[in-house]
Amino acid sequence: MGATVEAGPHDFKAKGNTNVSTENTNGRVAVITGASSGIGEATARALAADGHRVALLARRLDRVQALAGELGAGAIAIQADVTDRDSILAAAQRVQDELGGADILVNNAGVMLLGPFTAELSDDYRRMIETNLLGAITTTEVFLDQLLADGGGDLINLSSVAGRTARSGNAVYAATKWGINGWSESLRQQLAPDVRVIVIEPGAVATELTNHITHREAKAAAEKMYEATAIRPEDIAEIVAFAVSRPRSVSLNEILVRPTAQEL
Repeated sequence: MGATVEAGPHDFKAKGNTNVSTENTNGRVAVITGASSGIGEATARALAADGHRVALLARRLDRVQALAGELGAGAIAIQADVTDRDSILAAAQRVQDELGGADILVNNAGVMLLGPFTAELSDDYRRMIETNLLGAITTTEVFLDQLLADGGGDLINLSSVAGRTARSGNAVYAATKWGINGWSESLRQQLAPDVRVIVIEPGAVATELTNHITHREAKAAAEKMYEATAIRPEDIAEIVAFAVSRPRSVSLNEILVRPTAQEL
């Protein structure tokens, strides 16, 4: 998948400064899924600070309404669920009608339900596949015509270090992220040069991901590791903002970002 960039979170932008470049930035419309918290919220803030208009998609409408109100003109809040195609179709229509269409799509919505591979956790597996993989595929399919409209779109897929290195206890989560990586590489070849496909593979990031783990031992282990190593959502958001601000001749196709202290 093109060149790989491994980076620490502050290689791209000085802390607190998101205005690295205005090329390919001002006035562009960014659609962000899972925008109610974590990396999605931080990315919305970073892109808005760089002059983008932003469409904030999430199931928790109150959260994205509050964020849109904080970001001001050019930000809209849309209740949407990436596992519900009709809600994504409705969201795309609003983006087209109110903002003129999407230039950037950030597929950020996802869940991480760790635990051993057993029949007892089958509901968790289905939820991860439907959200992490099929949700990104569906959202991209719905918004693709908008990204292609002016020949200058960006598709950002949030994968994970688990898309590179599987381990015991994350089998299906890793499968969804390996799926994201393979699908993204195929899209990169298909859509170039009109749409840049950028995969970002974070390690531990201080978000709500561990809150939803249903397996008690897996949850405790993940929380312990995250407390010791996790970086800020803003660190990933700065990288997203940097990647989409590059000249159109430059495409950062794959970016692996680990906390310095994270071993795997």
